Amino acid sequence: MKTQTYKEDFDAARDRLTAWWNGEDIGRPAMHIWLPRETPVEQIDVMPKPDGWTSNYSASNYEYRVNIAQRGCIGREYIAEAIPFMSPDLAPNTLALYLGCHGLDQPGTVWCEPCMDSPESAKFEMDPDNFYWEFTQRLGAEMLELGQDRFIVQFPDLIEGLDTLAAMRGTEELLFDLIERPEWVHESLGKITQLYFKYYDVLYDMFKDDRGGSQFWAWAPGRMSKLQCDFSAMISPDMFGEFMVPVLTEQTERLDYSLYHWDGPGALPHHDHLLSIPELDMIQWVPGDGVEPMMDPHWWPLYHKTFEAGKKMFIDGGLEEIKRLKREFGPKLKQFLIQSYPKTQQEADEIMAVVSD
Repeated sequence: MKTQTYKEDFDAARDRLTAWWNGEDIGRPAMHIWLPRETPVEQIDVMPKPDGWTSNYSASNYEYRVNIAQRGCIGREYIAEAIPFMSPDLAPNTLALYLGCHGLDQPGTVWCEPCMDSPESAKFEMDPDNFYWEFTQRLGAEMLELGQDRFIVQFPDLIEGLDTLAAMRGTEELLFDLIERPEWVHESLGKITQLYFKYYDVLYDMFKDDRGGSQFWAWAPGRMSKLQCDFSAMISPDMFGEFMVPVLTEQTERLDYSLYHWDGPGALPHHDHLLSIPELDMIQWVPGDGVEPMMDPHWWPLYHKTFEAGKKMFIDGGLEEIKRLKREFGPKLKQFLIQSYPKTQQEADEIMAVVSD
């Protein structure tokens, strides 16, 4: 059995996740439980934060990113199906950086500066010399070396479809394009999807583990990805169906496992479209600020409807919330992937007792 310094039951956790993804009963939901360690599992020197450092996404200092990777997993215990991982993330839309956008460091994140002057000047091509692509490969290779028997390397947050096109073109400009030049949008989305997989395939061959499994917010025993369309909050269900559903359908057909990051009340009208995508495996609902949290009963009808369509759900919650969830969903609880952040071992044990009973 394969073990890791940071997770002794690494192999057994992958066995359980393989069974869960493939519809087998593991006796409970899949669980990501992240527990703070009182003492780090290893002592690794902290490199001083560089001047002007704003975000752990930043590509402004390679050595500091390596130090972050070295220290990233030493302060947690990884319980149940939680897998220690690090990622060479560069922005919450890394694909747009590979395709020509410039990353603007901001507090806590990196924004992608649009790179298209006009539709006529738009370029969609893979540039092997792109700074961000070279940085990802270099940092990813270093993480693989550092992570041996410690952590796995997760995909950077690529993103796709309308979100990537909006990052390249500009959000307001793309909204006009949907009406004024829809054929150009369709053509552009097709090119982005093909480029997505050119990058994805290289990264998968780099980062896949000894089982051919991969991690993109969750580990799965094959080609895994997280998909999304935050831009969807600004368009109608008809537009989402016309422009984004074909993108998601093709992507899920070219992957083995997938989850969709369903973000904010503005995305709610697109639920039926998401459920209609045959190969989409799981939905992660994130309600956003100013509304009921994801464990609130207000959202339970959405979860029931998702399960009835044959999909899984990925949500976060604490002990008392999980107890309420179990009372509502009973045996259906096993169709959740639940992420939890207890503060003590006792609380973690209680969570596992509730979901396993």
